[in-house]
Amino acid sequence: MGETSLNESANSPVVHALKILFAELYGDSPAIYRAPGRVNLIGEHTDYNDGFVMPAALDLYTYVAVSPRPDRKLQVYSANLKEKCELDLDSIPAGRSGHWSDYVRGVAGVLQSAGYQLRGADLAIISDVPLGSGLSSSAALEVSAAWALLSNSHLGASPTEIAQMCQKSEHVYVETMCGIMDQFISCHGRAGHALMLDCRSLEFQLLPIPPAVRLMVCNTMVKHEHASGEYNTRRRECEEGVRSLAEVLPGIRALRDVTLDELEKHRERLNPVIYKRVRHVVSENERVNKAARLLEAGDVAAFGRLMADSHRSLRDDYEVSIAELDLMVELASRQTGVYGARMTGGGFGGSTINLVDADHTEDVRQKLEKDYQGKTGMKPVILICEASDGAGAVAES
Repeated sequence: MGETSLNESANSPVVHALKILFAELYGDSPAIYRAPGRVNLIGEHTDYNDGFVMPAALDLYTYVAVSPRPDRKLQVYSANLKEKCELDLDSIPAGRSGHWSDYVRGVAGVLQSAGYQLRGADLAIISDVPLGSGLSSSAALEVSAAWALLSNSHLGASPTEIAQMCQKSEHVYVETMCGIMDQFISCHGRAGHALMLDCRSLEFQLLPIPPAVRLMVCNTMVKHEHASGEYNTRRRECEEGVRSLAEVLPGIRALRDVTLDELEKHRERLNPVIYKRVRHVVSENERVNKAARLLEAGDVAAFGRLMADSHRSLRDDYEVSIAELDLMVELASRQTGVYGARMTGGGFGGSTINLVDADHTEDVRQKLEKDYQGKTGMKPVILICEASDGAGAVAES
């Protein structure tokens, strides 16, 4: 495991508060690990179809403080929820309880089933990744917990192995059949860069974000219902599309293997809903590949046009947007200095992502806050972020 030392956060107010909290809870001095949330610039609902995505890790983190225990217990405290729970490393049944501790329990269970013998630990968690905002607070918790539990047990794993085990924990213990993107970018993020990931091979390319561009995340304040069943329904619809198309395209393993020409040639094999779902995924994969070339060339304006196309496809073909997301995208698209806007994350609420010229960020933020609140009565939370490094240890101060 790359024991990345994140010096810049050692003296941050959050880390300082976490150390004080840990001492109050457990009377000990902890080691601290962190993992970032993420925003996806383009490539939505393609990851679980073996496709292409382009996320960036954000400078918003989940921190886990840890120290060893002499027994086989995990004592876990969430500062955000002000709640404590106890887990037994010798009894971690699979399946979802619906409690937030499923994310920690699942990581511990998967690590142990993979052969990592964990020792007991006291843990305290604090996060500045907004919950339910589409910025993958769940993956940030899973990855930071995995890093802390492994390090506490003097064990190592590669960042990619950690991402894969955290993904499996969400499948088995949270019962959300997520793709690999969120955990992967939380492990592999690089400051100042987006990451284009091939979700089949796990090969990736780091792409520089122009220094004069900021990532503006606009939380609509409508909590996204990621686990409501709609996410898993979309996944099943995609699998149905693969089964139908495989009868005439025998070489395909996932929608990643289908071209738009092939889809149009065989569209009569799909019912109208499945056709729309497949069309989104196939066209979105094409957009991600185009977007990578544009970002490499520094053509942010053309990249922004692809973001607009992506949002329309998510709204109309994949049907995972909602009125508030559409409104936020529409309002942002009118603003001077905004290169592109789209919903980000699983949908049904959450956030949008805007690429904004650095000189216009404050003006855009003020206008969006005013206009969105004026139309919905809700005050959005708008964050101006930068692409950050992935998970690692917080250096001792």
